[in-house]
Amino acid sequence: MKYYVIAGEASGDLHGSNLIKEICLLDKAAAIRCWGGEKMQEAGAVLAKHYRDLAFMGFIEVLKNLRTILRNLDFCKKDILVYKPDVLVLIDYPGFNLRIAKWAKQQGLKVIYYISPQVWAWKESRVKAIKRDVDKMLVILPFEKEFYRKWGYEVEYVGHPLVNVIDHFTAEKNLFESKNIIALLPGSRRQEILKKLPIMLQATTNFPAYQFVIAKAPGIEESFYNTLLAPYPNVSFVVNKTYQLLSESKAALVTSGTATLETALFGVPEVVCYKGSNISYQIAKRLIKIKYICLVNLIMDKEVVKELIQDNLTVDNITAALNDIFYNPAKQSQLEKDYATLKERLGQGGNASANAAKSIVDFLST
Repeated sequence: MKYYVIAGEASGDLHGSNLIKEICLLDKAAAIRCWGGEKMQEAGAVLAKHYRDLAFMGFIEVLKNLRTILRNLDFCKKDILVYKPDVLVLIDYPGFNLRIAKWAKQQGLKVIYYISPQVWAWKESRVKAIKRDVDKMLVILPFEKEFYRKWGYEVEYVGHPLVNVIDHFTAEKNLFESKNIIALLPGSRRQEILKKLPIMLQATTNFPAYQFVIAKAPGIEESFYNTLLAPYPNVSFVVNKTYQLLSESKAALVTSGTATLETALFGVPEVVCYKGSNISYQIAKRLIKIKYICLVNLIMDKEVVKELIQDNLTVDNITAALNDIFYNPAKQSQLEKDYATLKERLGQGGNASANAAKSIVDFLST
């Protein structure tokens, strides 16, 4: 079978690569073309477009890059038509992928969505389009099945792919000399890094006994970070060592998104740091319907980890949140219990990548 897989971010590249490996185990004749990154390419797919050319964040940033986005959409449609896949597999990245899903359905293509768009956070009306354009939806968050059911759309919960990924991670020994590491995970896009990392860096000066290490985003050159880090000699960065970094960290400052779950599954206390352009934030605040922006808190339906959002993302607030992590025993004990419950909930589906691959291959055989 011929598969066309589209992922638009670093996390999508990770999950897409594991999905591709599992598909290839089940379908020995699989031919796969993708939008993604090095991981998906190494898993056996032919890379048509790299996600670094697709990463635009926020309402204003999207408007500024609208011509590029439209060119990418046009290229994608033409590339799919030339490739003639048996199925189109879309991974998250809703702004782009939902448009492709609508077009693909009109072309008579089979469409499967793996890792649902977060329509439960805003624009619930998008479910109507998903029901129309997506033949099969594979979800990875426990509450999503019930969310879609209330819209009359049956989806399949396959478990969360990060549980298996992290369970099988084998850490190196003594990558860092210091035992007091605080990880900085400021995101994968230039725009979001520039909004959040400078504030994180200012807060590092209040913790001279700790070594701060940034998990560098794939696809962004080292000179970009070197400029920001020049005034901060106690801060360094690692490349393609995020999990190793988390395995040795005492705490972490993390941008919202998949990284918050990765950090929690490693058992690392974290502070969620989010800041966007003011206009984008004001628009989002009026549209988003959920209590939390962090996936850890959303899944647990309570504030497990501290969220510092927009104007609350300050040096003083970061300092206070880290001190609470280090010097509040009750906080530490409760966090361990909540993280254990979180992992149990996410792992109930089993190996998500294998489950998703089997569902896709089975779907094509019917």
